[in-house]
Amino acid sequence: MDRSSSENLILINREPNGIATVTINRPGSLNSLTRTMMVDLAQAFKALDQDQSVRVIILTGSGRSFCSGIDLTASEDVFKSEDIMDPECDPVIQMDRCRKPIIGAIKGFAVTAGFEISLACDILVAAKGSKFIDTHARFGIFPSWGLSQKLSRIIGPNKAREVSLTATPLTAEAAEKLGFVNHVVEDGEVLKKSREIAEAIIKNNHDLVLRYKSVINDGIKLDLGRALSLEKERAHDYYIGMTEEQFKMMKDFIQGRKKESKL
Repeated sequence: MDRSSSENLILINREPNGIATVTINRPGSLNSLTRTMMVDLAQAFKALDQDQSVRVIILTGSGRSFCSGIDLTASEDVFKSEDIMDPECDPVIQMDRCRKPIIGAIKGFAVTAGFEISLACDILVAAKGSKFIDTHARFGIFPSWGLSQKLSRIIGPNKAREVSLTATPLTAEAAEKLGFVNHVVEDGEVLKKSREIAEAIIKNNHDLVLRYKSVINDGIKLDLGRALSLEKERAHDYYIGMTEEQFKMMKDFIQGRKKESKL
């Protein structure tokens, strides 16, 4: 395990199989984020994206919370810092830029900034009873990590307005029904289920996994017509770039699967 950050508040664990786990490790304050932690988290995702040995990233929190948001005792230090406009110090921007699939393993609370970080994950596994809460309106904080725009696109504008304007919890169970959370499991099964998903991803063609994540995430930002054109363009570029050996490997793999299905 290699650990980075001030006082080990952001932990990174790289495994030989290609799974990396990032843990927000400040359980005594329900994993609330200080300015330094935000920078460390951003740099963790940037480093893992560049690490060729890493294929999937799991993001979680230690203790009984995923992330309770910004540490409001140091809010002025966070919100008035020049870091807030620097992409290198912004964990959500670095997560959005990360080519590797990110699985969010959510236990307890994902509040405000923690909610926004969960929105930056590609797949979410949540423990029963977990809650996503947007308290921007309650505390007079303007969202800047995407919650005002992303949530409505996932669960619909009416439900998103209710969640954000009332600051009432969105339970994991409700979030699953709305298509935001992929799986709701028992508290002790969150990391196990996240690892199962990560291992299923690792079995596939790594280059195609990266390309597939990219075309999905980039296409979501476009209208359907332009998104379909984007897919067509990238497919053309991909196939044009394939070597004869790669085509042979693809054919051999397909033939192998056909033989397996007949057994």
